[in-house]
Amino acid sequence: MKAGKTTGGPGGFGAFINREQVAGYVFILPFIIGLVCFTIIPIIISLCLSFTKYDILSAPVFTGLSNYVRMFTQDPTFWKSFRVTLFYAVVSVPLKLIMALFVAVLFYRGTRLTAFYRAVYYLPSIMGSSVAVAVLWKRLFAVDGVINSLLAFFGIDSQIGWLSRPDTAIWTLIVLSVWQFGSSMLVFLGGLKQIPVSLYEAATVDGCSRPKQFFSITLPMLTPVIFFNLIQQTINAFTAFTQSYIITNGKPLDSTLFYSVYMYRRSFEFSEMGYGAAMAWFMLFVVSVLTALIFKSSNSWVYRASE
Repeated sequence: MKAGKTTGGPGGFGAFINREQVAGYVFILPFIIGLVCFTIIPIIISLCLSFTKYDILSAPVFTGLSNYVRMFTQDPTFWKSFRVTLFYAVVSVPLKLIMALFVAVLFYRGTRLTAFYRAVYYLPSIMGSSVAVAVLWKRLFAVDGVINSLLAFFGIDSQIGWLSRPDTAIWTLIVLSVWQFGSSMLVFLGGLKQIPVSLYEAATVDGCSRPKQFFSITLPMLTPVIFFNLIQQTINAFTAFTQSYIITNGKPLDSTLFYSVYMYRRSFEFSEMGYGAAMAWFMLFVVSVLTALIFKSSNSWVYRASE
């Protein structure tokens, strides 16, 4: 009883809880301030600007839905950049996930050098979106670059303008995206380690071959990880910027003009910030719809142990 009275008193456990709560709020306050000032408020401002004509230097003028009407009916480059980005995402994301899963399966059974190999394969994911790597990639695929030099070494035509031809330029960016499979690979490795070994032992006893074990055990058990990587890489693909801007700048003939690059041009090069904000909100809508569809479809192909 005395302990109970002490706990409920002014200097007891209740006051201790209050002090703990205050300390918690103090520690998360910088994050909350940053979230509100640098995320929530800019999002609200961009939504308001999407209904205005704003050139940064003068005050915004409300124009209603004119930016959206212009996007959908009067700007063919808008639709071309969207198609280029859609093609890039549809092709690069599956290829990257397949490559990441393939390498993860190879590294699943560790050796002495496995940790070194994992670090080497993960390195491009850290550097892949940097300006330096984009410049290096541009040099690799130049007419006098390493790729054509290797082709010449094997007696193949070595004067291919990879970045100057509309039918090949986009593929150089896709290859760069696939090269950045390291982060997805590590996620797949984590998923592989969570699969019970007893499942493989039972399948081996039943006479299942390695390919059959992969498609009957590994893939179904990895579907939650595939789902996670699919969401992450889809968002990354639709918001890609550095590759197109640095390597090709949208050329040739806008065949590599990513949506984000065109949005940047309209916003900062042409000083049409209101139009750029409208483009940003349209892309947010597209990515949200695609994400919702992937979540909706997950009920039919993602394995959940609780079910």
